[in-house]
Amino acid sequence: MDVLVIGGGPAGMMAALTAAQGGARVTLLERNEKLGKKLYITGKGRCNLTNACDSEELVRSTVRNGRFLYSAYAAFDNRAVMEMIEGLGVPLKVERGNRVFPQSEHASDITRALTRALERAGVAVRLRARVAEVLAEQGAVRGVRLSDGQVLEADAVILTTGGMSYPVTGSDGDGHRMAAAQGVALTPCTPSLTPVETAQDWPKRLQGLSLKNVRLTLLKKGKKRYSEIGEMLFTHFGVSGPLVLTASTFLSGEDLGLYTLQVDMKPGLDAQKLDERIYRDLEEAPNRQWGNILPALLPQRMVGEVLALCGIAPDTLCHQVTREQRRALGERIKALEMTPAALRGWEEAIITRGGVRCGEVDPKTMAAKAVKGLFFAGELLDVDAVTGGFNLQIAFSTGYTAGKSAAEAL
Repeated sequence: MDVLVIGGGPAGMMAALTAAQGGARVTLLERNEKLGKKLYITGKGRCNLTNACDSEELVRSTVRNGRFLYSAYAAFDNRAVMEMIEGLGVPLKVERGNRVFPQSEHASDITRALTRALERAGVAVRLRARVAEVLAEQGAVRGVRLSDGQVLEADAVILTTGGMSYPVTGSDGDGHRMAAAQGVALTPCTPSLTPVETAQDWPKRLQGLSLKNVRLTLLKKGKKRYSEIGEMLFTHFGVSGPLVLTASTFLSGEDLGLYTLQVDMKPGLDAQKLDERIYRDLEEAPNRQWGNILPALLPQRMVGEVLALCGIAPDTLCHQVTREQRRALGERIKALEMTPAALRGWEEAIITRGGVRCGEVDPKTMAAKAVKGLFFAGELLDVDAVTGGFNLQIAFSTGYTAGKSAAEAL
C-alpha cells in the first residue's frame, strides 16, 4: 500500500480521493460502520458544505490561524468544492449568508456522491477498522497498527480523524494521541461553536423562544470582539443559535468573566428613533397597562422579563410612565445584557479549537515537518472558523492538499 488515510470524514474522503487521482494506491480506514458519519449531522442534516464568498472572506472567517490556510485555499477553494460536488451529480443552492447546501437538503447525498467517487478512483475502503498507532522508524512513516494488532505498511499516512466534538460520531481525540506519540506538538483542545450557559436565570425562563433579525454583540472588558445580525435561541441553560455559536469561537479557552453578551432587539432603529416609537405608543394608549402595549415592540414572552430588568411594574399605566422609565426601557431593548458562565461540552460543540500546531506542519503540503510521510488534514489541525460552511471548507481544502502532496511525495 502506498497511502493510508485514517478517518473517513470529509477531510479523509477528500484526501483519499485526491491521492488516488494522483496515482497512489490508497486505503481509507474508518472506525465507524459508514463513511461521513459526522457529515450527516452538519447543517442540521442539510450539509452546509461551503460558503460562496470571496477568497478574502474565507480567510477572514477563519478565527484561528487563517493565514496557515492560504496555500490550501489557493489549491482548492470554495468554487472548486462546488464544482466537484456538482460534477458528482449533486445540484447545489446558495442561501442566506452565502451558505451552500445540496438542493435536496440531504447530507446523505453528499456522502453517497463522495463514496461513489472513491469507488471509481479505486480507493479501498475498510470500515470498522480502528487505528491504534502510527508506526515510524528513523523519522519516517512505515504504516499503522490496528486495534486488533494487524499491521498495515505504507509509505505515507494521512491523519484525518477529526477533533473531539460530537464524540458519538467517533471524534474522541484518537488522532491527537497518535500525532503526539510521534513527537508532534499540540495546542490544548477546547469546545468551539457551542451554545453558551448564562449566569442570569431570565434567559432560561425564555426557553424555546427564537429571535430573528437581532444583533448580538460580544464585548471583552467593554471592547467589541464580535457583532452580527441574525438568529439566536433561548434554552434551558442560556442561549444558542447561529449568532451565539459564532460568538463562542471568541470565548473558547478564555476567561469568561471578562465578557458580556449584548442583544439589540431593534438593530434597525437608533436610540432616538426607538425612544420616539415608545413615546408614540404610550401617547396612543394612555390608559392601558404598559405591559399590554409592549408586544408591539417585543415578543410577548419577553415583555415581563425586560420590564423586570428595568424595575418597572407591567401594570403601570402608560400615562404614568416617566421619561426615565421610558428611556431605561429603550436602553434595555438596545442592549439586553447577559454574562457567559460556561461553554457547553463536547457533545454539543460543532468543532474543536486546538489540535496539531500549525508550526508543526508545512502549510503548502500539510506534511509533518518532523516525520517524513505523515500528513494532517481537517479538524485535527489547530484551525477553526465561524459557522456558515467555513469549517467544512477547511476540511476539503486541507484534505485535497494532503492527498495531492502525499501522492506527489511517493
